[in-house]
Amino acid sequence: MKVPTLIMAGGKGSRMGLATEKPMLLFLDKPLIEWVINAILESNEVSEFYVVTSPNTPQTEEYCRSRGWKVLRTEAKGYHNDVKQAVSQLNWMGPVLTIPADVPAITGKVLDKVIKKFEKCGKDFFAVFVPIEARKKMGLSVSSVDEYNGIWYAVSGVNIINGKKTLSEGKVETDAIISEDIEVILNVNTVKDLEVAQKIVKKS
Repeated sequence: MKVPTLIMAGGKGSRMGLATEKPMLLFLDKPLIEWVINAILESNEVSEFYVVTSPNTPQTEEYCRSRGWKVLRTEAKGYHNDVKQAVSQLNWMGPVLTIPADVPAITGKVLDKVIKKFEKCGKDFFAVFVPIEARKKMGLSVSSVDEYNGIWYAVSGVNIINGKKTLSEGKVETDAIISEDIEVILNVNTVKDLEVAQKIVKKS
């Protein structure tokens, strides 16, 4: 199964407290978003991708266009609304991989594993969650959480959604994997996260 992908790069990145747009922050001498796009390009299961920008991220948009990557600008009305707007404009009514621009350790191999597990699960939505304690042990922030089977987890941001059901807002069945893989655990939300993640990737 090959799925189209949205790289979400339109947020304000206000938790970083920096002038530079978060997708453009240097991570070991390359912008965060470039690490994610390299993983997408390495994947065997991604059919195509768009970088989803907004009025919050004009530098990111310009950078992506200069490299020939497809860009779709949304209205910056929040992450979930941006996803809906992108899915609607592209008319992607089947499975869609969504991934944030701030998971620099992600690899094509891990994305392929997620897509294959989604294909077998038979559900409409598929999420990758991280144990909260795993992030805390590494000194990483826990800013976004979700509940799955009665337990709260940190959100990695790597998800597969059903485009049509995302727009309809009806009840959906969700499956998930819980992972402590470094590739998904290193989601950068603060300056400290950026520093910690760079040290970890340097050592690995």
